[in-house]
Amino acid sequence: MTLKYIFDRLMALIGLLCLWPVLLVVAILIRIKMPGGPVIFKQKRVGRNGKLFTMYKFRSMTVGHGGSSVSVAGESRITPLGAKLRKYKLDELPELWNVLIGDMSFVGPRPDVPGYADQLKGEDRDVLKLRPGITGPASLKYRDEEELLAKQPDPQKYNDEVIFPDKVRLNLHYLHHYSFSKDIRMIFATVLGRRIHYANEKI
Repeated sequence: MTLKYIFDRLMALIGLLCLWPVLLVVAILIRIKMPGGPVIFKQKRVGRNGKLFTMYKFRSMTVGHGGSSVSVAGESRITPLGAKLRKYKLDELPELWNVLIGDMSFVGPRPDVPGYADQLKGEDRDVLKLRPGITGPASLKYRDEEELLAKQPDPQKYNDEVIFPDKVRLNLHYLHHYSFSKDIRMIFATVLGRRIHYANEKI
């Protein structure tokens, strides 16, 4: 995966250099529309080989909120501006820094909070061999995850028993059938909001 590593670093640098005006505008909007808290949300996530790292995102929630680690569309803790940022994935732009410094990749499993990775057993733990990604097969399939969870009587249970195991399955397929060309397809699918065929299904 040497080509993947070089591609990640180079494109993250180019992305930061090209998108800094967008980053600045979003930061100003958060400061104006969501005062009283930080612009950047920092959280410990589980990275490659189970090592913790700090992931950076634009803040989309109220300060000092409590609640589940599972986000559901329409939650009061997600601000109106935050909902827009999340809808268009603008909240994830600071993760380009994580890619640049090598904590993350453009494509891979989404990094989980501590607690979920600890539940992985047997072959499922092989997922931790991968560098976490901004997007990936599981992210594409569950791009409307918050809306899907909002329809469930028990969102946390549905996530733990249905979505999380399916994400592990997709990420294991990604590990065992890695292709740089498929990475590029998934990046374009993410940016353009399109679906692609992957692992014998449409994601």
